[in-house]
Amino acid sequence: MKIGSINQRQQLGRKVQGIAAALLPFKANGRIAVEAFQNHLRATHRAGLMNAVNMDTGYVNYLSETEKLDVLRWTREALGTDAQFVGGAYIEGQPGDILELYRKQMDDIVRQGGIPILFQTSRLHGKSAAEKAAAYRAACRGYAHVLAFELGPVFAPNGEIFDEETFLRLMDIPEIKGMKHSSLDRLIELERLALRDAHRPDFRIYTGNDLGINMIEYGSDYLLGLATFAPEKFAERDRLWEAGDPAYYALSDALQYLGNVAFREPVPAYKHSAAVFLHSTGRMPTDLPHPRNPQRPPWEVEILQDCARRLGL
Repeated sequence: MKIGSINQRQQLGRKVQGIAAALLPFKANGRIAVEAFQNHLRATHRAGLMNAVNMDTGYVNYLSETEKLDVLRWTREALGTDAQFVGGAYIEGQPGDILELYRKQMDDIVRQGGIPILFQTSRLHGKSAAEKAAAYRAACRGYAHVLAFELGPVFAPNGEIFDEETFLRLMDIPEIKGMKHSSLDRLIELERLALRDAHRPDFRIYTGNDLGINMIEYGSDYLLGLATFAPEKFAERDRLWEAGDPAYYALSDALQYLGNVAFREPVPAYKHSAAVFLHSTGRMPTDLPHPRNPQRPPWEVEILQDCARRLGL
């Protein structure tokens, strides 16, 4: 895709749908900080973003089945009866039938009024496009609204970037209304957008590119872990873009600077960066990640304070 054709894709004044993948905070004793979690969900919702829970940012790969159910219950309690949220259906490492595993978790999410998003499983790696699509079609049958996930292996080993045939087949599943795309590759995402526009224009592509958050300018919506760092600033940025306000660019640049710092190698340690940032800005009781998550160095707070300063926080 040439630069000229990329620039032609810019969609000025577009209303963006933003979803923040919520960080799960921890107390000094290692227990989940439930009150802080619920307060953060409410603040994100008030800012104008939808919440997504039991995601990579919420340590879904480390949570027990009971903890995942608790997170769904806490989310519904925090948001009340009407607010929509997204919940991750994560089955990696669980024994049993793929279809049954997915549908059990999807039922749990829908029971709390959430929209399921299907994490990929390594058990489908190496399968044909037709086989993968058949598995997703069977898992999604009968649900009103499902999202799919395309996660680069840099984030988690169960992720994969689909080939074009698989992507097109998944778009043909009516229950799947959109897909989170996390390749961190702008050109692949732009190709996804072009295929979407030609094949199913109402299908949403949610960028997961924390290193390229301006993909909203080209037709992507977003589901970002970075958005949990500063949901009000992301919502403000989205409003500026919709209004055509040139202040959009400075704010977008400041948010991208935060993304470049937080999502440096090793990428999974961004969740510790989020805890440090949210603790330093008064949102979380500690700067501790999940005990099993990779950690940042002790000087992390200093560089993140510079990011907060640039955002006026």
